[in-house]
Amino acid sequence: MARLKDLPEALGTNLVNLPCPEFADTPWVQPPPLAESRLAAISTAGLHMRGDIPFTGFSGEYRVIPGDAAAGDLVMSHVSTNFDRSGFQQDLNLVLPLDRLRELTEHGTIRSLASYHYSFMGATDPVPMEQAARQVAGQLKGDGVDTVLLVPV
Repeated sequence: MARLKDLPEALGTNLVNLPCPEFADTPWVQPPPLAESRLAAISTAGLHMRGDIPFTGFSGEYRVIPGDAAAGDLVMSHVSTNFDRSGFQQDLNLVLPLDRLRELTEHGTIRSLASYHYSFMGATDPVPMEQAARQVAGQLKGDGVDTVLLVPV
């Protein structure tokens, strides 16, 4: 990952001055204890299943990751000269910790995992992502999910 101080001055200044969107409501709620939770993970690593259409930049779209997906089933289409993909190539759990979540479920720390998890493309303006986020929220509710682990990448 590039550090701000290592970027060309104009690019760094542009990034620092990007507006941060404001949202009118606050949808956060207190989840149940993990031992009573059905949990899904949402990553911004631009992950998708092999054979799925790769992400396009800044689109706000998402991909569905089946709960039983293995690391070898997933591809990262997050492309940027400022993004180091070597960690993902060594361990999927850095960007979507499915193995760790499965272990926590086996030990009873988490009641259950969702049937599906989700990935968006990082470095995207959140405003165009709102419609897709609402679709994912509906799918999560339909799957009985009451807790979400957000994994920003």
